[in-house]
Amino acid sequence: MGIWKPDPGETLLARVPVTFATGAAMRVRGRRWFRDEERNDIQGELDGWPAGPVHNARSTGVGAVLAALRISGLAIGALIVAALPSGSGVRSSSAPRSVADRADELEDFPVLWAAPGTIARTLPWQLDPARSDQRRYRTHLIVTDRRVVIVGLPFNERRCHELPVEDELLWGLTRSEIQSVYRQDFKDGDDFKVVFTDGSWCRLSSQWREYPMRYLADRPDVVPWDSLTPALRKAAEAFAAGHSHDAMPPLVTRNACGCYRIDVLTPGTAVSFYGIHSQKTIVDTEGREVNWDDYHLEDLSAEDLRLWKSLFRPTPPSVKASPI
Repeated sequence: MGIWKPDPGETLLARVPVTFATGAAMRVRGRRWFRDEERNDIQGELDGWPAGPVHNARSTGVGAVLAALRISGLAIGALIVAALPSGSGVRSSSAPRSVADRADELEDFPVLWAAPGTIARTLPWQLDPARSDQRRYRTHLIVTDRRVVIVGLPFNERRCHELPVEDELLWGLTRSEIQSVYRQDFKDGDDFKVVFTDGSWCRLSSQWREYPMRYLADRPDVVPWDSLTPALRKAAEAFAAGHSHDAMPPLVTRNACGCYRIDVLTPGTAVSFYGIHSQKTIVDTEGREVNWDDYHLEDLSAEDLRLWKSLFRPTPPSVKASPI
C-alpha cells in the first residue's frame, strides 16, 4: 500500500516506531507479560497470536544479586568519573527514578492488561519484540487528530534510508476510545501507557515517544486555520512553502508564553528507522521567527529538552522567563 496517509481533512500529527515495553527492574529485566484483571497470563488466549516465550519473574534472591552487581558496577563507574580531571567533558546523570506502581514495575511487568472482549486484546502481536524479528520488521504508531493507527513495515538497518516504506495496516482506533495516555519514566524515558475507555491498557515503548506524547498526553492548544491573524497565517504559509509538495498543511499551536509553534509533517519523508520527524519553528504574535536565545521555557518541547539531556547539557541556553 506504500506509505500510509491520512484521509482528506484529517491531520497527521506524529509517526514513530513503537513496540511493547520491556521490564527494567532486576526481577523482570528483559521480560514482559500479558495479563487479565486477575493477573493471569493471557497470551495463549489472544486471537491470531503465534506462540511466544513463557517467562517467570526471577526469584528475590537472584534479583538481589543482580541488583548488587549493577550497583557495584555503577559505583566503580562513579569512582572512575571522579578520578578524571576537571574539564574532561564527561558528565554523570543522577536523575532519580520513581516507581508509580511497585506491582507493575518491580514484581511483575504487564504490557497488556485486558479482560475478555476489551480493546487491548485487539492489539497486533507484531508489537511484541519476542514474536516479531526487529532486524527485519518494525511497527510504527501513527497519530492523527481523529485516530491512532499501527502499521508494520519491512526493515533493514543498513538500508533503512534507501528502501521505500511499504506499510501494512495492522490496527486502528478512534481517539474517542482512548481515556488517557501518560509517560512511564521508571526505565529510561521511552515508555508510555495507553488506557482505553473500557479500562484495558497497554504499555508501549518508543525512543521517540515525545512526538506522539505531545498530542496524546500534553494536548497543546491548536489554533484553527481560520482563527489565525493575517501575520501568523503568512508566517505559517511561508514556513510550509519551504517543504515538499506532499507536506501536510502547517499546524499552529499556541504556547503558554504567547509564542506560536508551527509544525510541518511530510508523509513522504517517512523512514522505517524513526518514522517522521516534524519540521518546526517558533514565531511571535507578529509572525516573526524567534531566535533560539530568546526562547521561553514554554517554547521548548519535551523532545527539545530530551535532546539537551542527551547532549549532556545541564540546561538550555539563556531561556527567558515568560512575560507576565
